[in-house]
Amino acid sequence: MSSTGTGTGQHVIVVGAGIAGLAAAHRLLRRGARVTVLEASDRVGGKLLPGEIAGVRVDFGAESMLARRPEAVALAREVGLSDRLRPPATATASIWTRGALRPMPKGHVMGVPGTAAALAGLLSDEGLARIERDADLPRTEVGDDVAVGEYVAARLGREVVDRLVEPLLGGVYAGDAYRISMRSAVPQLYQAARTHTSLTEAVREIQAKAAAGGRTGPVFMGIEGGVGSLPLAVAESVAARGGEIHTRVPVTGLRRAPGAGWHVIAGERLLHADAVVVAVPAPAAAALLAPEAPGAAAALRTVEYASMALVTLAYRRADTVGALPDGSGFLVPPIDGRTIKASTFASRKWGWIADEDPDTVVLRTSVGRYGETEILGRDDVGLVDVSRHDLRAATGLDATPVETRVTRWTDGLPQYPVGHHARVARIREQVAELPGLAVCGAPYDGVGIPACIASAYAAVDQLGGDLSAVRELAAHPVQSLHGGAGE
Repeated sequence: MSSTGTGTGQHVIVVGAGIAGLAAAHRLLRRGARVTVLEASDRVGGKLLPGEIAGVRVDFGAESMLARRPEAVALAREVGLSDRLRPPATATASIWTRGALRPMPKGHVMGVPGTAAALAGLLSDEGLARIERDADLPRTEVGDDVAVGEYVAARLGREVVDRLVEPLLGGVYAGDAYRISMRSAVPQLYQAARTHTSLTEAVREIQAKAAAGGRTGPVFMGIEGGVGSLPLAVAESVAARGGEIHTRVPVTGLRRAPGAGWHVIAGERLLHADAVVVAVPAPAAAALLAPEAPGAAAALRTVEYASMALVTLAYRRADTVGALPDGSGFLVPPIDGRTIKASTFASRKWGWIADEDPDTVVLRTSVGRYGETEILGRDDVGLVDVSRHDLRAATGLDATPVETRVTRWTDGLPQYPVGHHARVARIREQVAELPGLAVCGAPYDGVGIPACIASAYAAVDQLGGDLSAVRELAAHPVQSLHGGAGE
């Protein structure tokens, strides 16, 4: 493995200015490299997008980051956001299922309970009785990988999957629990299932280890003004350290240069770099890698994506009195046939939103799951209408919002089907054969903010000849949790 690309004065081009690309640039600069970031769109930040509605600052993309992993919170502190880090004001949420808003159960791992009693009130009596059978069932082998929904349904019954696992996983991936890899998406459950006959026993062991570990503090963290301010702050830090960031500069070609280094084709310009970090979605990465790493490109072309839309609605507080239940919002299982898959009561969840304008209440809904096309084909007015319809059915809220905003994330979430870990291994194996080249981002090691940052750091370490972080991610993927509701 070549160590070119991370030494003092070496020029590294980072393709993509989402949080992964920016984090890679930030670390490269700290190690003395000269860095140029090239971004095809007109802004930095990728799926993190800050904005305003009714004069209140909000997120129009992801709204929280996992705080139990160090990467995102540490990076926020490094770039001067320490005094703006905020935990959710409330962590309670609901499930809208079987015709009612029901409290989000506790005592589960991504929807998988340690006991049947943990899901009392959410499942039917038959569903609870089915969970009890787990202890008497013979071992279910997970093999090299298995779909989360398939495995959990075999042990505990489909109702657990359909009413709780599915909406929680759907909130992270907008995917199908019966297709999503347990090894990649819920790695701690996969590891526990390999050594236990009973799934509920495995969950109880996970919970016991977590309790013994003495973890304290919030599970999730936000940033005053929105987590969309994180990439902006990282970009400012990159620029302050001498890094260059160019937007509206699509990279269309990547070739090994004669002798050493890389030629990067950006529009009509031909740039030279000692090393390149490719931090773009899988289709774009596949196109760039095809000439030099055809096997990696072929694997990247198999990565599927789900599209979704976020509908943000601002109301006069007086119009919402008595309509909204307690908590941060609710999730919606697909089996119930509703259109929205979640709603966040943003003014309840994030204190700064309420503080900025106490007379305004901000809600958001999310629409769209893997394979759904009809609903996302509706215009913005149609998406607002179906969101208001479902909110009225769930909560009774029938007021007219003072402002709305629809944000579409077309092909926004990579899917992690069974065998995803093996696909990532094939990609990295071929990329590692090319000195001065690394990949990172959501298609590989997790879709959450800490996962993307960890992936970026591993890519930088790889350029320097250190594969330990890559191996750690392969062995222990970064689990992306759901931040309550409407993430």
